[in-house]
Amino acid sequence: MEGMFAAGGCVIVGLVTVVGVVLLSAVKVIYQYKRGVVFTLGKYTGTREPGLTFIIPILQRMRLVDMRIQTADIPRQEVMTKDNIPMLVNAVVYFKVIDPEEAIIKIQDYAFAVRQYTQAALRDVIGNSEMDIVLTEREEIAESIKEIVDAETNGWGIDVESIKIQEVELPAEMKRAMAKQAEAERERRAVIIASQGELSASENLRKAAENLSKSKGALHLRTLQTIRDIAADPSEKIILFIPSDLGRTLESLGGEKSE
Repeated sequence: MEGMFAAGGCVIVGLVTVVGVVLLSAVKVIYQYKRGVVFTLGKYTGTREPGLTFIIPILQRMRLVDMRIQTADIPRQEVMTKDNIPMLVNAVVYFKVIDPEEAIIKIQDYAFAVRQYTQAALRDVIGNSEMDIVLTEREEIAESIKEIVDAETNGWGIDVESIKIQEVELPAEMKRAMAKQAEAERERRAVIIASQGELSASENLRKAAENLSKSKGALHLRTLQTIRDIAADPSEKIILFIPSDLGRTLESLGGEKSE
């Protein structure tokens, strides 16, 4: 009898343990940033909100879906532009789930699908753009990619927040060609600036010459003043070419002063 009672006690303890495990497995806690998609016997029966919830063990299963913004890196890939320039491009896409039911039922792996579709859209958009546009209008290119991806993924319960093109790398020979072009452009601008300076200086010299020509002997006095300034440095050698009429000019100036 005692053996029978002992065996009965073990069975009861076992049953209580099994019932306790089943009850614990029925209790689920959903965090604020997640939603629970519930399937009963394989059929979708509802989406559970954050907090404490219960499911029927064995009969029901629940898939948790993260509702926060997620990021997906688009690996570097070689893309040929419209003007046949190969370039290496990588990007990042920011997206979030807006409909947990659609994201679970309509697509097997929505994160992988978003990456693949963005990668294909990136090749299409850049392939239809010229190199200069890709280099100077990254925001517009990224916005065009976003519109294409968002239009497709919206049916999966996904909302694409934004797409950023992180890096655009050109071939080495193209970089050298662009560097030479930039250097030539800088030299062209330097020549233009120098010529403008020479033009301005020549204009000032012309005006100065006109002013000096209006006064008799002013040009000779200016020549003597320049010689005096140069002679201030003892290391300088000066060769003078004195005009033949310099003496007469000085005499006339002296006569004018004496009067």
